[in-house]
Parts: sequence; C-alpha cells; structure tokens
Amino acid sequence: MYITCLDLEGVLVPEIWIAFAEASGIPELKRTTRDEPDYDKLMKYRLDILNQHGLGLKEIQETIAKIDPMPGAKEFMDELREMTQVVILSDTFSQFAKPLMKKLGWPAIFCNELVVAPDGKITDYKLRCEKTKLTTVRALQSCGFETIASGDSFNDLAMIQASKAGFLFRAPDSIKADYPDIPACDTYDELMNLIKSAMD
Repeated sequence: MYITCLDLEGVLVPEIWIAFAEASGIPELKRTTRDEPDYDKLMKYRLDILNQHGLGLKEIQETIAKIDPMPGAKEFMDELREMTQVVILSDTFSQFAKPLMKKLGWPAIFCNELVVAPDGKITDYKLRCEKTKLTTVRALQSCGFETIASGDSFNDLAMIQASKAGFLFRAPDSIKADYPDIPACDTYDELMNLIKSAMD
C-alpha cells in the first residue's frame, strides 16, 4: 500500500515568498528553503523583515490570491490520485495554503500555522510537529504505508531519503550536485514515470 508525499512550493505551485518579494519590492524575502537549511532561522529572518516594513498576513494573502498552480500541476495531481493516495507535506502555513488547495482540487495537505495578532501582524509560527516532513513520513510508514516522496529543497531531503523511493523535482543544481544518488527530474511526465516505476 503506497502513499505519495509531495512538497508544495516549487513542485506544484510557485514559491509564495518569492512571489511576495516581487509584489512588495523587498528582494530579501526571496530567500527560501532552497537557500537556507535552518527553517527556524529562515522564518525569524522573514518575520523581522515583515515587521520592519509594517506588512502582515493580509498583504501576503493578496499576493497568494493571484498565484496559480504551475502549468500541468493539477492534471498531474488528478492522475496521481487515481493511482495512489497522495498527501502534500509542506512547511507553508494553513493561512497561505487554502486558496492554492482550491485551485488544485482540494488535495490533502499537512502544513504549519502562523500566529497572527488581531491587527494582522504575524508574530510567530507553530510547527505541526518537529521535523515535520520526516516525522510524518515515518508515521505513515508505521501505519503500514510504503512512502514515495518528492521535493526540491533542503527541507525535503529527509523525507525523500527515508522513503522507499524519493525524487528531486526541479531542484537547484547545487542540491542535485550534493545528492547525486537521488534521481532528479524536471517535468511532471518524468516524475509520474518515476513514481509508477517505484510502485511496480
């Protein structure tokens, strides 16, 4: 019995923080988990910048409303969900993810939660659990699932390496070079074929 675990940003939808950096004109917010392996350090850096500029949840959600899934992402998800269970494991936040899940046909997603003050200021964040993606993959395995995982960033490596099969998808060259043992691909057709092969 298989379950496929997919990252969200960079795999199915564009990077939210990069889109917001461009919309707000704050290039420092382009830093993502592709650049910074320490997620807590990255989020504190982001929240500091938001506070410096007086920006909150409302402004980010306005940008997210204009983001569409990557071309072919919904069709890929629809086909994959006909073959196997699929869950999106993301370090994004429920306040960001909902409109994107609607555009993807409401797949299951496990993500984190922002702490937001009444005035809309983002004051902190709460992880769903420690080492969210690895912990979830191991929990699914304990329930009798064989996991297949795919992502593009440092924070995806643990779930990829812990799974029966794992693949890098549209990962930066630096990560592909550091992890040459992980199969890498750049199109949904290629990823679908790798997943099918892993299930055979």
